[in-house]
Amino acid sequence: MRTDHRRGMWLAAGAVAALVLGIATTLLLAAVGGLRGGGPATWRGAAVRCSAPALKGHTVEVTVGDMGPGMSGRPDGRVPNGGPGGHGLGMMWLRAAPSTVPAGVVSLRVVNAGALPHEVVVLPLPAGHTVRERPTGTDGRVDEAGSVGEASRSCGAGAGGGIVPGTAGWTTVRLLPGHYELVCNFPGHYGAGMYTELDVTR
Repeated sequence: MRTDHRRGMWLAAGAVAALVLGIATTLLLAAVGGLRGGGPATWRGAAVRCSAPALKGHTVEVTVGDMGPGMSGRPDGRVPNGGPGGHGLGMMWLRAAPSTVPAGVVSLRVVNAGALPHEVVVLPLPAGHTVRERPTGTDGRVDEAGSVGEASRSCGAGAGGGIVPGTAGWTTVRLLPGHYELVCNFPGHYGAGMYTELDVTR
């Protein structure tokens, strides 16, 4: 009887410990943002270490992110063409808000919330085409011909070597009415889902 009593007490104590651990884990994940969308908490970028100055025109807030270096096995963030990832799988993402702006001066403020470097290139979308249709070369990149702007400088405006995690980059462009595709053109990133549409109205 004593053995059964002890066994019952141990089982009860184990159940209580598991319950406490589960509650503590849930609270911890909620505190660090692990229960929100956009990728595992352990891969979230640190708080943005720089911010854009006052930008001209209509501002579009762009967020870029990824599932971390483990998705490609390469610390530089290059994903081989045809490598892991894909639209809808959430391996890498590029989001813009608002997605529609009036024609004229438009500024893009890009925040890298991922663990890899990224960039944003603004490409006109040909009539009758949609995002995700651009062919990629053997280097895993799309043709940038016709680009009207780029944000790829950490803590700065315009082109650079890439926006590193936890920083922001920005660019100001003049856009005519039409449809544009915002892309990250690091090798393999477009194929991994880093594109979105920006519509410019009259």
